[in-house]
Amino acid sequence: MKRRTFATIAVGAFAGLTLSACSGMGGKSTEPSIAGVVTSNSQFSTLAAAVTAADLAGTLDTGGPFTVFAPTDAAFAKLPAGTVDSLLLPENKGALIDILTYHVLEGEVTSADLAAGPQNGSITMLNGDTLRYDLSDGVTVGNASVTQADVDASNGVIHVIDTVLIPE
Repeated sequence: MKRRTFATIAVGAFAGLTLSACSGMGGKSTEPSIAGVVTSNSQFSTLAAAVTAADLAGTLDTGGPFTVFAPTDAAFAKLPAGTVDSLLLPENKGALIDILTYHVLEGEVTSADLAAGPQNGSITMLNGDTLRYDLSDGVTVGNASVTQADVDASNGVIHVIDTVLIPE
């Protein structure tokens, strides 16, 4: 399986994060996919239900590489009462997809890649919206803190976050 590694991270004032990739052979074929990591880890049961309701499990199983900022069940519990139940309804699938793809970055970006780049900037998420990041005091993306970085998956990397990111 080919794995992209990112050699350059450059941030333009309004352009977002630009990733220059070069292909190389990765040794991650024995790792589960992003979908596999999410569905097999009990701290992601709400995220797994949301991914299934949005019909994104197949993409996160075979697509990529991706970088996923994965909110835990505790992060989903911070949302106002009824929000998750409402988002899981079929009529709210579009909003759910928008929220979930706001947690996904095309390409694989590890903590080492981020550390090699600028301390503050923005990245363009899979839904097309930009997300601010800050490395000056730990790692934050939007209003979420990364609590665990670099969870390997066969088709990318997961960074665990403590807050659900909501696009504007």
